[in-house]
Amino acid sequence: MANNELLNKIEELNSWEKLMEEARAEAEALRDSIKQEMLERDTEELECGQYIIRWTSVLTQRFDTTSFKKAMPDVYKSFIKQSASKRFSIA
Repeated sequence: MANNELLNKIEELNSWEKLMEEARAEAEALRDSIKQEMLERDTEELECGQYIIRWTSVLTQRFDTTSFKKAMPDVYKSFIKQSASKRFSIA
């Protein structure tokens, strides 16, 4: 592939990524608007046409690796597993 073709692909990619970012922002604004309506109605579940909207509190428990690493660094090191991946970026 010639550099001109590659440059065109990069510019097209940038254009699509900008469009996706704008679409994500618009979707988030719509989501926030729906959440605001649910807050005003003081509900966690709302039926609207064929849709059921739920916005509920969820409790989770996660392992605090930072504290564990500080409290037991030797044990932490013995359980670390290294992984490899590839990162794609255009600057």
